[in-house]
Amino acid sequence: MRAVVVGAGSWGTAAACLLRDNGHEVTLAARDPAQAEAINETSRNPRYATSARLDGISAATIDAAPIAEAELVVVAVPSRVFGEVVAPLPGHAPILSLTKGLDPATGARLSTLVRNRPVAVLSGPNIADEIVRGLPAAAVVASDDLELAVRVQVAVHSVLFRVYVSDDVAGVELCAAAKNVIALAAGGADGLSLGDNSKAALVARGLAEMRRLAESAGARPDTFAGLAGMGDLIVTCWSPSGRNRRAGELIARGARPDEAAAEIGMVVEGLTTAPVLRDLARRLEIELPITEGVCAVLEGSSLTDLVGQLMSRAPTTE
Repeated sequence: MRAVVVGAGSWGTAAACLLRDNGHEVTLAARDPAQAEAINETSRNPRYATSARLDGISAATIDAAPIAEAELVVVAVPSRVFGEVVAPLPGHAPILSLTKGLDPATGARLSTLVRNRPVAVLSGPNIADEIVRGLPAAAVVASDDLELAVRVQVAVHSVLFRVYVSDDVAGVELCAAAKNVIALAAGGADGLSLGDNSKAALVARGLAEMRRLAESAGARPDTFAGLAGMGDLIVTCWSPSGRNRRAGELIARGARPDEAAAEIGMVVEGLTTAPVLRDLARRLEIELPITEGVCAVLEGSSLTDLVGQLMSRAPTTE
């Protein structure tokens, strides 16, 4: 099929490679003309996933990319601009969202911002650098239109990238958003050298928060035990390449959130998602103590005090 990947960051570049390797005609659409030109001249992305060979992939600016003629439009842009990027896209091809977050302005799931065309979402433990190196990985694609989900599955599935299908769009999207916030906390545990016991306990209780959110938002709790939930949470909280984990570690060691993001040099979705997720939980009248704590730290509270508060909560059943 003819596919356009909108967003030439690490994950967008990796997705373009997956589609190219499966025999599709792929255009990688970048916001910056200089980046697109460099990709066409060198078959490398000069900024992200720089080790990936992009032979057979053409690049263009978003305005110049053949989106109207595409049979699949893959969107891999930050959550804060997702709505404004998808709204003016020409044509009627299905949208496949790779973005892991919520709309900061409204708290809405990103797939709900796509109008008048089919939409699917893909998520899972997918560190972009490992994918472009050809290491095996798995993901789940979800859509209310199961026929579309299967089409996307067939389009990207391979012996190195195993894809499962789900109809729980809400669960997959909420997993993708919530795991980044828990990863900030896990990075904080690393930054304070709290040890593996405390980090494992934090991640397990974080998964419980994610499940509680699922039940209240109408998603299926079992989704949070799968690739989009537990799978992505594990890799995000432990991988040295995990941006959110790394940001939490830097903040624990004294960096401000903006300084941590600047040092990482890429979008850290958890920093945007944390207050949105907290506000969603308050509207749903559920407790997300780790998420509340992460927001407090981002707003200037002491991480050490947060650890004490979490550990001193009244004991209860699991």
